[in-house]
Amino acid sequence: MTQPFRLPHFYLPYPARLNPHLDEARAHSAAWARGMGMLEGSGIWERSDLDAHDYGLLCAYTHPDCDGPALSLVTDWYVWVFFFDDHFLETFKRTQDRAGGKAYLDRLPQFMPLDPTTPVPEPRNPVEAGLADLWARTVPSMSKEWRARFAVATEHLLNESLWELSNIDEGRIANPVEYIEMRRKVGGAPWSAGLVEYATAEVPARVAGTRPLRVLMETFADAVHLRNDLFSYRREVEDEGELSNGVLVLETFFGCTTQEAADTVNDILTSRLHQFEHTALTEVPALAAESALTPGELAAVAAYTKGLQDWQSGGHEWHMRSSRYMNEGAASARGPLDLGGALLSGPVPLFRAGLGRSGADVGALLAGAAAERLRAHTHVPFQKVGPSLLPDFHMPFEVRLNPDLDGARRRLLPWARSTGLLGEGVWDEDRLDAADLPLCAAGLDPDGTPEALDLSSGWLAWGTYGDDYYPLVFGRRRDLAGARLCTERLSACMPAGDGARPLLPVNALERGLTDLWRRTTAGMTGEARRAVKEAVEVMTRAWLWELSNQLQNRVPDPVDYLEMRRATFGSDLTMSLCRAGHGSALPPEVYRSGLVRSLENAAVDYAMLVNDVFSYQKEIEYEGEIHNGVLVVQNFFGCDYPAALGVVHDLTTQRMRQFQHVVGHELPVLCDDFGLSSEARAVLDGYVDQLRNWMTGILHWHRHVRRYRADHLARRAHGFLPDRAPTPPVWRPQPVVL
Repeated sequence: MTQPFRLPHFYLPYPARLNPHLDEARAHSAAWARGMGMLEGSGIWERSDLDAHDYGLLCAYTHPDCDGPALSLVTDWYVWVFFFDDHFLETFKRTQDRAGGKAYLDRLPQFMPLDPTTPVPEPRNPVEAGLADLWARTVPSMSKEWRARFAVATEHLLNESLWELSNIDEGRIANPVEYIEMRRKVGGAPWSAGLVEYATAEVPARVAGTRPLRVLMETFADAVHLRNDLFSYRREVEDEGELSNGVLVLETFFGCTTQEAADTVNDILTSRLHQFEHTALTEVPALAAESALTPGELAAVAAYTKGLQDWQSGGHEWHMRSSRYMNEGAASARGPLDLGGALLSGPVPLFRAGLGRSGADVGALLAGAAAERLRAHTHVPFQKVGPSLLPDFHMPFEVRLNPDLDGARRRLLPWARSTGLLGEGVWDEDRLDAADLPLCAAGLDPDGTPEALDLSSGWLAWGTYGDDYYPLVFGRRRDLAGARLCTERLSACMPAGDGARPLLPVNALERGLTDLWRRTTAGMTGEARRAVKEAVEVMTRAWLWELSNQLQNRVPDPVDYLEMRRATFGSDLTMSLCRAGHGSALPPEVYRSGLVRSLENAAVDYAMLVNDVFSYQKEIEYEGEIHNGVLVVQNFFGCDYPAALGVVHDLTTQRMRQFQHVVGHELPVLCDDFGLSSEARAVLDGYVDQLRNWMTGILHWHRHVRRYRADHLARRAHGFLPDRAPTPPVWRPQPVVL
């Protein structure tokens, strides 16, 4: 059969190695699969299918160092997950039986109790039987924290199959951002990362949720899934009618050929591997020092990281050999490279750095890899780019403004003076007036009381000030340590415990936060206070991420940028404050559901990319900034400003359409799935209205403020650096109950 595209060159810096216990794992998994009812008579597989897929070879390549029993157990897990995938396909996807699929998936978590002594139901099919057996054999040697993480990853892997089923039923192809997010759950690589821990070393629970460990897992997941998409395109798209494939997603989004989409998928894959290495070599050592990891804990993190690397190389080798995938020409695709060029014709012309093949020039291979890696560090700051180009943004909703807008404007100025936001060399009254944060607040909360509007204006002013403060004060000094101290002190300004007192503030940033915290959390439960505190900390830690990139002059990886930009934009804080007013009408699991998170992320991405478009000249020309979505696209594709702007504009449109799609088609199903009462449905509808107001208010604000206009920027051209550098806070230990 003719291949739909030529497999690209894959970035494979680590050699694949084979576990010597391969034959043992093959024999064990075949006997186990037959015992679970997965082979003859299952209607899904015969023994010949299992032999052809050769999951023993997959696991021997991806877990080269574990012993025989561990390799056999890991192989059984992979036999189970691939059988589940095919079983769900044949039973529910092909028949488009969503109700049956949901009932089937709802039972599976019962076979993964955190307490191994908890009884499980009687299995009804091979998937349930296999899961019950595997869980009982695996969890006794792992901690309770690992069990919880692995159970969640398994549930995501299973439940998000409904998302795929819904898209097939609607004939809908996801947009690129939505696809990356959902593919992590559907594709199961976070689940695979849990098995890497089992086969190597368990990650210390106290750092498992930190950004460096999260990024290691997510970059690993993205690379595994995108690699699989390239090899499985023919099987999934052409044979099975599958719509969840990265090549198809980019083919549709850019309107380009299948080959061009495949090459771009490989570029993203390579970028994610570079991000993995960057995180492992820079962020993980810093985390180890900050967290005072013991030698044993540090060795566990190192073994886990190496295990993820082994999985990448081993997974590639297996894809080249398994009959399950399209792999003709894959071996030659690993060869060294000639430098060349290729044109990707999308919604706008994009010039991509393409690479062809040669037979022996290792130097060209190394030069190509080095050029890709170094490109992120070669941006020249303060380039003259001229006024920001503003496209016609897709906005289907009407803006409404709070009638007390003028009052909020009058009241914000004295608050800013009293906290010192205008007296430390970062802002003055002209800059505050140019930002007009009450206008933004009036669009976000058109029906709020004057008190609520003032609080919203204050949070927006404080967050915008902080976003300006970190690069000006700490970036100018290259003072990452000082920024970390500042961030610690800001956390101490927000005591979450009952009766606890905040840190005594010593500068404007701390005084503003202390006041906002007091006014915001008065009357809140401890749980609600902790949620707000965590949301603020997500934002302030993201400012440290930006500062670190600034000091390295490193333009971020596109996926990392989008995900961290949500944090720097303060979206978690906004959502937390919105939810705080909902009380207990909506169960927490509704907010945690993938569907509601996708709704929120679509809204946030729309708003933050709008900000990137409007602020392009301000950030690139006047501030020497590198955290701008348009610049990130320019750097990744090697294209010019108008071309990158076209991509960002198209992405805002797709994110808005996704928001509308979720509201119109998926939220009603969610309400039925959770059996929500009419009161709860009304609260959820109100939350959707808040998100609509959020997007319309932010777009309206950008269109009307002076902060981003060329004439204002030119007039303030010499005022972007403070006339006098603010004095950073000095840590004075004092008893603080957090």
